[in-house]
Amino acid sequence: MGKKDERILMGNEAIARGLVENGCTLFASYPGTPASEILPAVVQFSRETGARLHTEWSVNEKVAYEVALANSMAGRRSAVAMKQVGLNVASDPLTRSAYLGVVGGFIAVVADDPGPHSSQTEQDSRFFAQFAKIPVFDPSSPREAKEMIGPAYALSEKYEIPVMLRPTTRICHSRQNIPCAAPRVSSGKADFKKNPGRWIATPQFLTELHRLLNEKLEKISQEETLAPRRSPGGGPQEKELCVISSGVAYAHTREILEDMGAMGDVDLYQVVMPYPLNRDFVGRVNRLYKKILVVEETYPVIEMQLSNSVAEGRRSGIVPGQGELTPDVIEEVLEKFLGRLLREKAPARGKGVRPTLCAGCPHRAAFYAIKDAFPEGIFPSDIGCYTLGMNLGAIDTCHVMGACISQGAGFYHAYARDGRDMPTIVVTIGDSTFFHAGIPALINAVFQGAKFILVILDNATTAMTGSQPTPQVGIRADGQKGTPVSIADLVRACGVRFIRSCDPYETGMLSALLKAADEYTRKGDGGMAVIIAKHPCVLDREAVKSQPVYKVHVSEDCTACRHCLDNFECPALIFAGDLDRVVVDDILCIGCGVCETVCPVGAIVVEKGGKG
Repeated sequence: MGKKDERILMGNEAIARGLVENGCTLFASYPGTPASEILPAVVQFSRETGARLHTEWSVNEKVAYEVALANSMAGRRSAVAMKQVGLNVASDPLTRSAYLGVVGGFIAVVADDPGPHSSQTEQDSRFFAQFAKIPVFDPSSPREAKEMIGPAYALSEKYEIPVMLRPTTRICHSRQNIPCAAPRVSSGKADFKKNPGRWIATPQFLTELHRLLNEKLEKISQEETLAPRRSPGGGPQEKELCVISSGVAYAHTREILEDMGAMGDVDLYQVVMPYPLNRDFVGRVNRLYKKILVVEETYPVIEMQLSNSVAEGRRSGIVPGQGELTPDVIEEVLEKFLGRLLREKAPARGKGVRPTLCAGCPHRAAFYAIKDAFPEGIFPSDIGCYTLGMNLGAIDTCHVMGACISQGAGFYHAYARDGRDMPTIVVTIGDSTFFHAGIPALINAVFQGAKFILVILDNATTAMTGSQPTPQVGIRADGQKGTPVSIADLVRACGVRFIRSCDPYETGMLSALLKAADEYTRKGDGGMAVIIAKHPCVLDREAVKSQPVYKVHVSEDCTACRHCLDNFECPALIFAGDLDRVVVDDILCIGCGVCETVCPVGAIVVEKGGKG
């Protein structure tokens, strides 16, 4: 591969390429948008270049972090990737590893989601890095994200500290020309050096470890190569105004200042390492400028470290305190800061179409059966594409991964304490989420005597984030065969005695199982009831080939009652105003035939011999 070899890569692919080129020997992850594409790209580039490294989809982010950390403790370069809410799951090993340190370079790639676009919170992992006391790099482009991998590994090894790389959605999913080079050859072999005083570090050691950690951060804050980069405004450095920015917000800010013809009015600084902020830079900026604007996503990490009353940003209110800093938002902020007249803004566009489950999705059939069987039930659910079951009225709560089972237990104990008639509680959780965080919650529910129905929606993939394999499938991240882990066996090991399985397309059978499960939970000697609703995701074309395909049409018996549209919400069923009835969109319909059981007047007709 020549030195000038360039490719157009997505930001996540650029990060993967940087990891492979810089000698990463173990990469672990749990899928989560916007970080999901990093691991498949690591697998691809490792095969292409012949680089030897272990890759894995771990069952959750905490496990991924701990696996990669042990590889680092053995002296090998390691990395882990997750999205910002995944960092919450991995926070325990993250904060501990800051104290104990690392040996081989260790990078935690944490993809933030300002907006948010696909997350349950809008949080800033740079603040988490500050909380954990580890340095963080904030790239402004895919190329910069790749280029930061080498310095991040070098910094990690120089100070024996974990380092965070924090791309955001716009960096992860944009594309750019990326220079590609041959991988760094790792000469060292795994060599874990026993040191109980460091690796075990009971409380009496922690005060000293904390002091050493603070010393490391102080030295890192003096690294000149990582100081903010200045683009001078065209006049003397002692200008009255400066703008400080980082990440993709910096890229937008620079472009907007150029378009406004304002680059000569201000000094612009790019902060590549928001924490710890360079000490000399803080002193210099506070001494030279009368007005300072900080443009950063999502929290005021840089702004707070400046400790300057004239600094404006999120804290002062000139920058909105929430939401993504899109170019339009940043332009308005700059216009206010520079005292320019605001341009006339285009009217806001209307809202988009509400998302819904795919046509033929087995989760839709499961949710319809649940809602139909228990119209007055309580329905906690979880994180995944199946959260769209809310559109069918079959989801009442969605908190964080795995919480649905704990919430089901909490609802049970709340009603049981009152001695009132117990409403039917039906909890739904996806297979990947069950492996991620549902197992401990199920153990706890069984042990504490909770009695409710748990429906595990098993479509044999992590569908929402790109169809990554889950443990029961028996396929590892690199396509190699692994040992399949049975969900039913796990449920049984958790102490559950009522375990049933069925295809949710068989709505009649599922309804019968739900009612039998409800009866079991209400028995004096009953307990938790688990139903595994098992059918492959319809986006898996190979899996769907094995299911029957029907020809579906709506007869003239349709009364336009809209029951199928409002309570089943399949996108292949549409209302034809000219006919004053429902019709089937043959392009969207996959021929599952489930809708036949939905129509109250039998107007939906299903025939064999549909699309092949």
